[in-house]
Amino acid sequence: MIINRNEPRQGLAETLASLLGGDLPVAIQAYDGSHAGPSDASVTLVVRSPDAVRRVLSSPGELGMARAYVAGDIELDGDIYVALATLGQRLVDGFGRPQSWGTLARLVRGTGGLRRAPEPPPEETRLHGRRHSRSRDAAAIAHHYDVPGDFYRVVLGPTMTYSCAVWEDPSVGLDAAQEAKYDLICRKLGLVPGMRLLDVGCGWGGMAMHAARNYGVRAVGVTLSREQADLARRRVADAGLTDCVEIRLADYREVDDGPYDAISSIGMFEHVGEDQLGTYFSRMYALLAPQGRLLNHGISRPAGVGPIKPNSFTARYVFPDGELEEIGTVVSAIQHAGLEVRHLESLREHYALTLRAWVRNLEENYPEGVRLGGAGRARVWRLYLASSALGFERGELEIHQTLAVRADAGTSGMPWRPDW
Repeated sequence: MIINRNEPRQGLAETLASLLGGDLPVAIQAYDGSHAGPSDASVTLVVRSPDAVRRVLSSPGELGMARAYVAGDIELDGDIYVALATLGQRLVDGFGRPQSWGTLARLVRGTGGLRRAPEPPPEETRLHGRRHSRSRDAAAIAHHYDVPGDFYRVVLGPTMTYSCAVWEDPSVGLDAAQEAKYDLICRKLGLVPGMRLLDVGCGWGGMAMHAARNYGVRAVGVTLSREQADLARRRVADAGLTDCVEIRLADYREVDDGPYDAISSIGMFEHVGEDQLGTYFSRMYALLAPQGRLLNHGISRPAGVGPIKPNSFTARYVFPDGELEEIGTVVSAIQHAGLEVRHLESLREHYALTLRAWVRNLEENYPEGVRLGGAGRARVWRLYLASSALGFERGELEIHQTLAVRADAGTSGMPWRPDW
């Protein structure tokens, strides 16, 4: 390429704007003092240092962009949803084109050189060992959940419930919607006093406590996160439920004290993995008493949508080894394990509303979130929650509650017309 050195030198902001395409709906502000885009934009992309471009050049596309954002080399000032909806894919595509790399490299060379990109932010993880082995699954869960519980309280609110709520309407509020979700699951499971309930992936104990308090069951919750288990036990004790709720630090494959009358699995299924579906549902079958019910509540992907990419933001920063299955695959796996699927419900719009509530909690208490979890983790969560909300709204993500029963010899014990 021939460069005319008599032409006025274009700043980084103007160059980025040209790379991202015409009619840019956001403003750009760069460390070299340059500006581009509309003066009244609701979102400003701030490029704070040459390290932002170095990160993108070292890993073009989504991963490089994620590293720059989590590290604070790039900032999104303004409405995060507008930023992601109008700018997100443009950034990935614009920086991912090989023809853009030379332009970006020349800009960095002029403002500090093309030295090696910084190390990835500490919030990034790469797991080792056999995928979905017990030790690797424990490491994946620890990455996401073994942080101070108070950080999650900032995001999730007082219910400490990290799964899709069920909304009567948007006015009821997050806490009421989460309680409604627990109650819906209890009714689907047909819980009555004296039953034994196993809650797989129990989080901070919300489902187990709700079922024990309101339905008189004896509940066992299992989690792979030590932080979750410790806080859940404290919450159980504070609620006066230690005589009917037990929290265990254990893998679902280690539970061997069935039979249980009912099993709930809420927001844990995404960690199981396609290769382990048979093992997972066979274990649920073995732990259930005859006519016992399983409620599997998990995120899924629409037909035709590929799996989570290993170098994606989600895989490296949010859910390492996380896998989403198409709901037809899930139903087939449940029935191959010997369980009978009786009811399926999509809550896609409900999760979008839940995620927006979590983003609002975080943004309204952002300094406290940074203090408790660190600036990088707060950035990860802001980006992850907001992008997920848009994904559910667009139909790019789905979530289903699937109810199954152990109907030995065809005897299900299910009501003729369920009242839930």
